[in-house]
Parts: sequence; structure tokens; C-alpha cells
Amino acid sequence: MGGEPQDVSYAECESFLRIGERNRLRENVTVHRGTQPGSETRIGSDCLIMVGAHIAHNCKVGDRVIMANNVAMAGYVEIGDGAFISGGAMAHQFTRIGRLAMIGGMSKIVQDCLPFSITDGRPGRACGLNIVGLRRAGFASNKIRVLKQAYRILLRSNLSLENAIDKMNQLDDPAVNELVEFVKASTRGFCH
Repeated sequence: MGGEPQDVSYAECESFLRIGERNRLRENVTVHRGTQPGSETRIGSDCLIMVGAHIAHNCKVGDRVIMANNVAMAGYVEIGDGAFISGGAMAHQFTRIGRLAMIGGMSKIVQDCLPFSITDGRPGRACGLNIVGLRRAGFASNKIRVLKQAYRILLRSNLSLENAIDKMNQLDDPAVNELVEFVKASTRGFCH
């Protein structure tokens, strides 16, 4: 925990690892501190990080995140609250995994993974909503239906991204708004 980052640009400096409360980090987990002076790697609270997982420098891991065995997160990866990352999945640096997303085992993540969705494969592809995760998080059936509608608009309608976002905004739902903001903030693109 808190070892020197595996980054060729790292020069000896004071940087940090901040870990929240009630986390379980199992055997052989490695988490490196930030690369630049004063920077940090951050893990929220109530996370389960299983055997052999690696969280590189400058990552930001939300609350209630589960990482199964041998997951590897490159530098600057951001993981939203309640995400579930299955065994052996790997994420490229600077990618983002949205809130309540589920990543399939052995997935290769090279673009952002949408919140509330399942992403699977090599490379990762959006496969549908994370219905089980949404129910466990307390989403009512009507809220899940609206998210399904937004998902279809974004990924199945063949609309341009701009038109899809306009149509999603008309749904006037907080979770859909979160999805829209996530897509708009993407610099690497997102898994389709």
C-alpha cells in the first residue's frame, strides 16, 4: 500500500494514498500513491478489493466498489460508486467506469464504461443495463424503464450523439441526466 508509482515520469516526491473507512483489501493487493508532488490515489469507503488486484497511481475509486481477483487499473482510472469489476478485467489509463457499472470478467477496457450499464469483452462493449445492480441500489421499476429507454436512444437508435443527447434530455430524469453528463465529459469516447 502506498508504494512508489510504476510511472517512468515519477521523480522522488511527496505524494499520497488516501483510503476511506471499512474497506477490505485482500492478499497481494497493490495500490500506488500519486505520481506528481502533492497528488494522490484515492479509495472511497466500504470497498472490497479482492486478491491480487492492482490500483495504479492517481486512480480515484468511489464508495462501495467491488474489484474481483486480479483486476488491474492503470494510472488515472476513475471508478464510480457501486461499480463491480469482475475478475481479470483491465482498464487502460485515463478511462472512467461509471456509477453502478458492471465490468465482465477478463474485459479489456480502453474507453469509458457507461454508468448503470454492463460492459464486457475485448475490447469492452456495452451489453445492456446492470439491472441486478440497479435493483440492489434501490432503483424502482419505473426508473429502470426510463434508463432502458435512454440506453436504447444512446446506443441503439442510430442517432448522432448530439441528437441522442437532445432526446435523452427530454426524458427529464436525474439518472438519465447523470448518464448524459458522463457521456458529454468523455475524452476517450465510451464503449458502445
